Amino acid sequence: MSARTKARKRALDILYSSDMRGTSINQALADAEARAAGESDRRASWLYAQQIVTGVVAHGDEIDEMIQTYSHGWSLERMPAIDRAILRIGAWEVLFNDEVPDAVAIDEAVEAAKQLSTDDSPAFINGMLGTFANTKG
Repeated sequence: MSARTKARKRALDILYSSDMRGTSINQALADAEARAAGESDRRASWLYAQQIVTGVVAHGDEIDEMIQTYSHGWSLERMPAIDRAILRIGAWEVLFNDEVPDAVAIDEAVEAAKQLSTDDSPAFINGMLGTFANTKG
């Protein structure tokens, strides 16, 4: 597994745990940072995970607006929490991170959905992120 794939998983863990526990993302990020500091195997992927989470927070309103606009009948609250987190990460990478090719960001999100969510989620996430990629500049 590449360092960026591990970072995406760490960012997903942070966003998901914050959502499920009802804690702030900043607290979840601080907790993860404390764990990463004590475990050398976490350091390699930590910086990009941190960049993802802070990017999702910084652009959260725009990302959620895009998700709401294109999800056609699925409010954020109605989506499984894991799908929300995967979509937010994928949306940030597609819309705000020029270092990652759109196809890579989409593929990584779809793979996460295949492993962690419902049978319908990979196609839904693929369609949503593909739409985001097509609508940007």
